[in-house]
Amino acid sequence: AGEACSVDLVARWAPGRRFFNAYGPTETTVCASMHLCDPSSPEPPPIGRPIGNFRLYVLDQNKQPTAVGVPGELYIGGIGLARGYLNRPELTAERFVPDPFSRRVGSRLYRTGDLVRYLPDGSIDFLGRIDQQVKIRGFRIELGEIEAVLREHPGVLEAAVAPKEMGSEGLKSQRLVAYVVAKDKPGPDSGTRG
Repeated sequence: AGEACSVDLVARWAPGRRFFNAYGPTETTVCASMHLCDPSSPEPPPIGRPIGNFRLYVLDQNKQPTAVGVPGELYIGGIGLARGYLNRPELTAERFVPDPFSRRVGSRLYRTGDLVRYLPDGSIDFLGRIDQQVKIRGFRIELGEIEAVLREHPGVLEAAVAPKEMGSEGLKSQRLVAYVVAKDKPGPDSGTRG
């Protein structure tokens, strides 16, 4: 449940076993949905359907439910939802929003920032992020925060950070790569040398 599950991972672990793809951010006590994977499927497994006591909604920019196949942001509600972020009321208000689908007073939804869509069978398919957040080895990383810290260095004019898959086949892992433009150093010579 730490990162998006790949076809290769399912194929490697599923023979002779039942392999479940679990999904859930920390704000939902880690697991909010599951899907029993088919090791013969050529597609990455969906994140599935909500587990007991959770509700998952795929909503558009107006917080309205999307149709099957139409991408939207994943919102999660249920008893396992965190109260918010410690000493961060602005972020809590941005991410934990009133639940328009519940009759219970004070019920909230967590805006995950994950781009998803409903599949025809009712399960949910993970498509990526709607922001610059990435997950590497299960840790959420905000690329913009790293770029801002790099730009604070007196010798850096501009910075960009991106995830990059590195390693040989079978041992690949994602790493962060930073690109910087120096403030006072001249750029490379554009002339050609013989």
